[in-house]
Amino acid sequence: MVEKGNLARSKLRTPKAAAIAGVFFSVLLVAAFWLLQTSIPADSFTPNTWLGERAKAITFALNLIPFAGIAFLWFIGVLRDRLGGEDRFFSTVFLGSGLLFLAMLFSAAAVASTSVAVFTAVPRQPIDAHAFAFARTLTFDLMNVYAIKMAGVFMISTSTVALYTEFVPRYTGFLGYVLALFLLLGSGYVEWSFFVFPLWVLLLSVQILADRRLNGKSVRSTG
Repeated sequence: MVEKGNLARSKLRTPKAAAIAGVFFSVLLVAAFWLLQTSIPADSFTPNTWLGERAKAITFALNLIPFAGIAFLWFIGVLRDRLGGEDRFFSTVFLGSGLLFLAMLFSAAAVASTSVAVFTAVPRQPIDAHAFAFARTLTFDLMNVYAIKMAGVFMISTSTVALYTEFVPRYTGFLGYVLALFLLLGSGYVEWSFFVFPLWVLLLSVQILADRRLNGKSVRSTG
């Protein structure tokens, strides 16, 4: 029984487990972002003219975000376990930036979800323009200023460890540096910049899944 328990725990810590969680996170977050981007118009400060028709799509997108967050927690947990022997500084930055990204993402989703819930509760009552503008600006800043910056820090720390350990091709680490700098310095100028992070995690996860050598080592270590 003890041997079976150890084997089960080893399987939960394999690179494949992290990769699958990363794929789930990426797909769910991209789907949520795409639904929000296509449902909310650029001139969304007058919500009564469009929110009633798109409230269901927006609510569905926001409901995807907690599941994406759960998958991301699993991703960073398993990946940190596999890289636990590396430099403690990068390990701390890796974990801290990942958790702060999730905190900002969840906060933004909570503010947006509250705004939609208030409207759907009294759909015929005009929405206070100043209150809605405050909620929209707060959501935008949490997502496009704070969450994205933490995603950039997460990419830098992960890319650094990737270059040292070579658990993925080296170009993925260099690409992570370039995209992280873009998120840190230029994300506010590009409307679709928040897609960069989940797509990079997807690339990282697919490469981990495709690396037979890495997964082969994991399998042999459990035997």
